[in-house]
Amino acid sequence: MSTLVTIILFGLLMSLIALVGSISLLLPDQWLKKSILPMVAFAAGSLWGGAMFHMLPRSFELLHETPDTAFILLTAGFLAFFVLEHVLHWHHCHHSDHKHIHKPIGPLVLVADAFHNFLGGLTIGALFVVDIRLGVAAWVAAALHEIPQEIGDFGLLLHSGFSKKQALWFNFLSSLGFLLGSLISYFMAGKMNIYYFIPFTAGNFIYIAAADLIPELIQHEGIKEKLLSLLFFCLGIICLYLTHSHHVH
Repeated sequence: MSTLVTIILFGLLMSLIALVGSISLLLPDQWLKKSILPMVAFAAGSLWGGAMFHMLPRSFELLHETPDTAFILLTAGFLAFFVLEHVLHWHHCHHSDHKHIHKPIGPLVLVADAFHNFLGGLTIGALFVVDIRLGVAAWVAAALHEIPQEIGDFGLLLHSGFSKKQALWFNFLSSLGFLLGSLISYFMAGKMNIYYFIPFTAGNFIYIAAADLIPELIQHEGIKEKLLSLLFFCLGIICLYLTHSHHVH
């Protein structure tokens, strides 16, 4: 099987992981409503863990410059989403006559996830070009941390007003960024340096976790809800910490 066919096959398989949220379609609405808070907390922990245990360490390994470069790019990624949220928020308020003001978490998550998938496709696609076995190993490592993240993202989209089918569809579309990135990497092999995008994406993830999701969690006053949020936030961090050791170096 050729390298190009292999890249396309694994790119499509990665996109299908976005459909793991479809298990929620089999659940009663009442149960699903109760599960949204834990899923939001889990997603917040996953985003934080992904930035801290996956992206930043890889940035320091791959950017053969001073650590300041990684932190500058991380800050740029954080600021980019700060500006993006203000633009989306203004647009939403402008077209709703200020009657309903909601944080645009859903669109931010989709943009961040699409960019993250695109970056992952660029990176892993390049590894497939170098050695198919190395590419497969890296793909498995990426899939390990995509599964919990996609489940959390599905919950976030529901939380921000998407229907179940819309959440699945848009999550799937954003996941196609992985296939696109892989193909670009294949056809542009050796002609670009994608490592600068890694800390930039980490900044995106940190912004969503810290500025959007954690405030959503702490607004619940019940002690049960607070403990549940803390538990699932920690579980998200732990899952991403455990999977980071499987990355191919």
